Amino acid sequence: MAYWLVKSEPFKYSWDQFVADKETFWDGVRNYAARNNLRGMKKGDEVFFYHSNEGLEIVGIARVSKEHYQDPTTDDPNWLVVNLKPVKAMKKPVSLKAMKADARLAALQLIRIGRLSVCAVSDDEWKVIMELGGMAK
Repeated sequence: MAYWLVKSEPFKYSWDQFVADKETFWDGVRNYAARNNLRGMKKGDEVFFYHSNEGLEIVGIARVSKEHYQDPTTDDPNWLVVNLKPVKAMKKPVSLKAMKADARLAALQLIRIGRLSVCAVSDDEWKVIMELGGMAK
């Protein structure tokens, strides 16, 4: 299993809305590196849900429920989506400030490539973030 992080501005699509919807396709990705990360996602992979612009924190965990397919919001075949389902909220949201302050997360794509909307997360990074969020793993 691999780990990932997706970003959403809460005023556009919040964790609470995601939980209410029970599943969504992750659309609107228009960056090739982020698209390649979507392509790498496999069913069952776990994904951090990050509130960007407002909050700047990881608020929940999702799971990939369907692997990549053509983004239904565009006719351009270059763009993909995956389906995600919410799993659980973080016990304690993990702020960007806390992640930047933890030397163990210095290589985290969220920190190194801040504008990337879909990021890979290593096994070790996942464990650290789970620890910071008060989650047993």
